[in-house]
Amino acid sequence: MNRIICGYSLMVIYMKYNVEVRIALKKGMLNPETSTIERALDLLGYEVENTNGYNTLTFQMEGENRSEIKKKVEDMCQRLLTNPVIHDHEIDVK
Repeated sequence: MNRIICGYSLMVIYMKYNVEVRIALKKGMLNPETSTIERALDLLGYEVENTNGYNTLTFQMEGENRSEIKKKVEDMCQRLLTNPVIHDHEIDVK
């Protein structure tokens, strides 16, 4: 992509970044899936506690730098990917 600034044409190079978003329920939120897993493991003779489940989304995005991508992904999380009332999320851009 070329940008024209004061009559000069500048070429902007976009990099492709790998993005990983990990989404989990906030502490204290009941998770029926992990409760079922704990009970089933107990029936099989395994004692586990504090089971947590995460959803992981991975995708690629193009942008000028990591901070630009992270800002966009944070906006995605707030607007669509998570429910900020019940979810925590972590973003990793490589």
